[in-house]
Amino acid sequence: MKHGLLIDMDGVIYSGETLIEGADRFIANLLKNDIPFTFMTNNSQRTRLDVVRKLKLLGIEVTEKHVYTSAMATGKFLGDQGENGTAYVLGEGGLITSLHENGINLVNTDPEFVVLGEGRNFTLEMVQRAVDMILAGAKFITTNQDPSPKKPGWNNLGIAATTAMIEEATGRKAFVIGKPSPVMMRSARKYLGLETAETTVIGDTMETDIQGGVQMGYKTILVLSGIAKKESLSEYAFKPDLIVGSVDQLEFPLKWW
Repeated sequence: MKHGLLIDMDGVIYSGETLIEGADRFIANLLKNDIPFTFMTNNSQRTRLDVVRKLKLLGIEVTEKHVYTSAMATGKFLGDQGENGTAYVLGEGGLITSLHENGINLVNTDPEFVVLGEGRNFTLEMVQRAVDMILAGAKFITTNQDPSPKKPGWNNLGIAATTAMIEEATGRKAFVIGKPSPVMMRSARKYLGLETAETTVIGDTMETDIQGGVQMGYKTILVLSGIAKKESLSEYAFKPDLIVGSVDQLEFPLKWW
């Protein structure tokens, strides 16, 4: 039986613009030993090429095939809903590219879907237009529900905040694609060609990576190089299969392989 990894990035491979020590050796080891993996990110703004270029600047050489984003999962999900779907998009870059690749037509009137992703270029007027479209019957999709980091100088409001604004204005709940949603967790696994028992998730957040993996029946590894703190783990009703300080401490084969 083969095994593979779904790997979060921020807090696992890098912190902001800084490589987490040993992450480059960890990825080099995966490549050397032909272990299937993909970076699984909720960020829908970046294209896969953007992600590859950022990792290269940090000393990690991978290809676009090693990247799976919430934008890709969103595009696939909408493409599977039927041919010639239409969407009004609040988002940029990777999300727009993925929707095009999956045959979704981007429109400014009477869309089947309103799709919300990260972005700094949409205006309150565009949000109000989206609200009217949802009230008129469009289905509301959001690429993820990542919160704002709530620190001065942050230049992205956070999709959770924008989603909440639209939900309150319309009285409609968004359908969320990104992790921990089973939609993305399952889609990323299938992208790697793995079965449930062959899949291991590595992440630094209990609420997204680990919760999503547990709900899907995947094995889970929590790293303490990002958000999660060991002293807070007792607050959760679920737990990871393994806890390490950073990915550089992982040894292969994993004990359940």
